[in-house]
Amino acid sequence: MNLAEYKGVFVFAQQVDNKISGIAFELIGKGKDLAKDLNTEVTAVLVGSGVKELADQLAEYGADRVIVVDDPELKEYRTEPYTHALASVVEKYKPEIFLIGATAIGRDLGPRVCARIHTGLTADCTQLDIGDFPLNPMPGREQKHNQLLMTRPAFGGNTIATIACPEFRPQMATVRPGVMQKLPREAGRKAVVEEFNPGFTPNDKYVEILDIVKAVTDTVDIMDAKILVSGGRGMGGPENFKILEELAEAIGGTVSCSRAVVDAGWKPKDLQVGQTGKTVRPNVYFAIGISGAIQHLAGMEESDIIVAINKDESAPIFDVADYGVVGDLNKIVPLLTEKIKAANAAKNQ
Repeated sequence: MNLAEYKGVFVFAQQVDNKISGIAFELIGKGKDLAKDLNTEVTAVLVGSGVKELADQLAEYGADRVIVVDDPELKEYRTEPYTHALASVVEKYKPEIFLIGATAIGRDLGPRVCARIHTGLTADCTQLDIGDFPLNPMPGREQKHNQLLMTRPAFGGNTIATIACPEFRPQMATVRPGVMQKLPREAGRKAVVEEFNPGFTPNDKYVEILDIVKAVTDTVDIMDAKILVSGGRGMGGPENFKILEELAEAIGGTVSCSRAVVDAGWKPKDLQVGQTGKTVRPNVYFAIGISGAIQHLAGMEESDIIVAINKDESAPIFDVADYGVVGDLNKIVPLLTEKIKAANAAKNQ
């Protein structure tokens, strides 16, 4: 493999029902950082049927080029045709880096693509950098420069591993949604749009979709919330979440929770923050009755302001909190809600 042939940062611009997923914009934002260090450009790969008109959105969020793979066989996500599409893009355009969102689609697609093109994949990354590998010089081993350093939690979040793929290209990673930041939208920005179709011949690996059943829910996506009021095991029971709901209503926020709450059956998985839940980055994050295990911190430590309420003054959550209150949450939270309501009433007079 001639590594010098591989140039550019490529991202998979996931779309569902002809609507681009937020992770695509996040990957483009991070891709721009990596591309700057490598003095190259960012290419978004848009796969689907009738999706060409979405290319302008990718350009407005920073893509320098958009490769559109458009075919009726790609209307709904199916593993084989999508794998064929991305593997063919890699074989033709030879990217140095290829990033895919660690979504349900990306976690299925990424490993299959990397196996087909014979390269490595680091899954569920939370940090990406350009640097030297090995990180520190080692006797008898060449230190290679301008490598993609892919960082991810390992061993249940108890340690952090930094992984590289120095011998093969492209360097591939799936990236957890909500971790990277998208760039501000630049209305009217254009990108070079190129259409590519490798041809799709259905075979015994092409599954047939008989029906698509969509779940209807009124649950707010906590990844989009500006204020989160999150409860943990310390809440004591599902009935006590009422005081969090009252606080969230008063402050214009959304209720979320820790893994312990989901495991206990108190709240649905959609509301879980943490390594095995969702990564959030709100303006304000209330951690109430949450001890602050490393798995939870991984999902919320990038919040702008963190407010912790816990009766245990030695709880790890206080190490990352901007404001901490030690005491009985059943007394503190209703009092806080009362004060906020009073302030809102005074402001509206």
